[in-house]
Amino acid sequence: MTPDALREFCLALPQAIETFPFGEETSVFKTSGNDKIFALTALANDPLNVSLKCDPEDGVALREEYPQITPGYHLNKKHWITIVLDDSVPVDLVEQLLRDSHALVRPKVPRANRAG
Repeated sequence: MTPDALREFCLALPQAIETFPFGEETSVFKTSGNDKIFALTALANDPLNVSLKCDPEDGVALREEYPQITPGYHLNKKHWITIVLDDSVPVDLVEQLLRDSHALVRPKVPRANRAG
């Protein structure tokens, strides 16, 4: 996954915005509805990596399966993982993990406003 593809994927998620609270070198992707972070990355890093929120049990299983997935760098090690994007972890898995991270923090839709 390239830096441009990572940024494009993150920003395509509902209510996603890119901010730079830690300096211009670190992209922080949040949901605009509640300002919660779902992904962080330094897009200029080589190798590229991304940190994202993850269910604790899933995080343990992923770290056991992929050496490129480690506890979140400078983050809560229970709820965050960091993935080195060197093509060792399948892109479809990275994209699913980003969607899952976004789903964990996105604003909840009030029951009265839900369609269906």
